[in-house]
Amino acid sequence: MNPRPPRIQRAPKGFSMQKALIAATGASLLGGALAAQTLWAPKAEPAAYTAPHRPVTRISELKSIHAGEKEWRQVIVDDKHLRSEYRYLQPGSGHPRALHPDTRVWWVIMDGEVSFEIEGVPAFTAKKGAMVQCPMQTFFSWKVTGSKPALIFETNIAGARTLYESQLAPPRMPGFDWVPVKFNAREIGKFLHENKPMATFDEVAEDIEKGRRKGTIRIVQDDRGTANFIYGYNSKLPPLDEKAKGHFHPEGAEYWLIMKGQIRYPIERVGVVIAEEGDVVYVPPFTYHAPRWWGEGASCRLAMNGFPYISHLFDGAPGGN
Repeated sequence: MNPRPPRIQRAPKGFSMQKALIAATGASLLGGALAAQTLWAPKAEPAAYTAPHRPVTRISELKSIHAGEKEWRQVIVDDKHLRSEYRYLQPGSGHPRALHPDTRVWWVIMDGEVSFEIEGVPAFTAKKGAMVQCPMQTFFSWKVTGSKPALIFETNIAGARTLYESQLAPPRMPGFDWVPVKFNAREIGKFLHENKPMATFDEVAEDIEKGRRKGTIRIVQDDRGTANFIYGYNSKLPPLDEKAKGHFHPEGAEYWLIMKGQIRYPIERVGVVIAEEGDVVYVPPFTYHAPRWWGEGASCRLAMNGFPYISHLFDGAPGGN
């Protein structure tokens, strides 16, 4: 009995029947070999921006909003996958010894100095440009040191919980009581996947500049979150195509912390955004976007999302890109 052939849906305008068949089967008609696949993908309207999310959060605006405050914190991303916030703290402030039972946390030091203690790792001080992380079930603490305030971008998996050492007084949490628990089986210091306690902007950028590594480097990899260091020059890219849609992600948002220079973002329904160091750009699911290094000199963005190998769906119609 012959297998039932794939159902061919109505092709978009401009698709030939041959292209429609390739789209349905993912196979080339020429010899049956697999080709670069063109598939049917669901494309909803671009997701609406809901607070606290914005197409771009300007660090200059945050500093203006919080002008005069000795310390402040501002949630930038809080979706179903990740949660990120900016924290501005004076020397001596920090986080007491604690752990996250099931999630990895990471920090980017945008200004100042922060001393970290992470279980199983010698204590170290992170300065501007440092990217620090701590695995699940591993105690950590940190404190702002040096002579000036620190600006920290902190990220954790959505819904992450924090367990504090029993001799500490935990913070008040509406809707929760604190109870003593025993926690025996711990995965202490499981960095895995070539994750490191700390990577610095300078060392990673130097590796790329000298050709030791490619322009996209995985800084954080977790089953439920990732951070990629994407570094390069606009001058080394092909000429700008103003009509390029770029790609969209069908199952999650993506966002970027600009770590150096400028990045250009055409975003569906938003328009072109030029983001600078310290800014955060956020794109919801089903939203075409095409980030590009911009301006003079080197540019760098730290790309974050809830999937270690997120799908990039490019326009598959004739002439699409």
